[in-house]
Amino acid sequence: MTAKKILVTGGAGFLGSHLCDRLVARGDDVLCVDNFFTGSKSNVAHLMGLPNFELMRHDVTFPLYVEVDEIYNLACPASPVHYQYDPVQTTKTSVHGAINMLGLAKRCKAKILQASTSEVYGDPEMHPQSESYWGHVNPIGIRSCYDEGKRCAETLFFDYHRQHQLRIKVVRIFNTYGPRMHPNDGRVVSNFIMQALRGDDITLYGDGQQTRSFCYVDDLLDAMVRMMDTPDEFPGPVNIGNPQEFTMAELAAEVLALTGSKSKIIHLPIPADDPRQRRPDLTLAKKMLQWEPTIALRQGLEKTIKYFSDIRH
Repeated sequence: MTAKKILVTGGAGFLGSHLCDRLVARGDDVLCVDNFFTGSKSNVAHLMGLPNFELMRHDVTFPLYVEVDEIYNLACPASPVHYQYDPVQTTKTSVHGAINMLGLAKRCKAKILQASTSEVYGDPEMHPQSESYWGHVNPIGIRSCYDEGKRCAETLFFDYHRQHQLRIKVVRIFNTYGPRMHPNDGRVVSNFIMQALRGDDITLYGDGQQTRSFCYVDDLLDAMVRMMDTPDEFPGPVNIGNPQEFTMAELAAEVLALTGSKSKIIHLPIPADDPRQRRPDLTLAKKMLQWEPTIALRQGLEKTIKYFSDIRH
């Protein structure tokens, strides 16, 4: 089998760098593109110098002229701290980035996968969320740059598919965690772990009873790569995540137990548009990808805590 030329946008980020690892190990020729707004060269430093890996600094809001067989479009800040820092740029990254990558895929006749998000469901009135649910999203809130940017990207993908017969794949990613998460990204797993390791108070928003489901990065990438390899007749969207639901209070207790930290838990007001519950319906993923996550929360947290502990020393 000849090696594929694969472009990974956002390839130096948390998910992108793990995806590059996997594709390089598989023998593909990988072009990693990142503007390093939230990604880091250190995430892919171990791949530099390998004959089938190349790193390019580029912002996807500008066109890119390369020759590739497949594109994984992961470029976009994904944590509220980062995407609210420059909300206009966040929307541009999702929308202009999608237009530029779809244009590239059209010219190269490449297959293209969009990393969408469970945020397209907003603060859901349906639980768990299945792909047929259209969402309950505030178009003018502080999170809208990300939520609506990703929703618009999905629209563009399906319009290119219908109008130009482009081979598209859309995955909706639910909360994912693991090594190489940004320590200051404001996401709950990294927040709790960093606070516990420093001995700071652990900040729970509201009553701590809001739920999330946490998928370990290795499980998520299995699903993503499987989705890219599904027949062209199946564009998605498909949910990928972990269906086990935990309250924020349960997560905080687990992190405290695993770190042995003496941190105290404190409660702060809940942020605007923060969803009360999130859990993917994985019926479609099980059927079409023959996939479901296998790594339990405790097992994944242990690996993630070790990573954060190592980078602090």
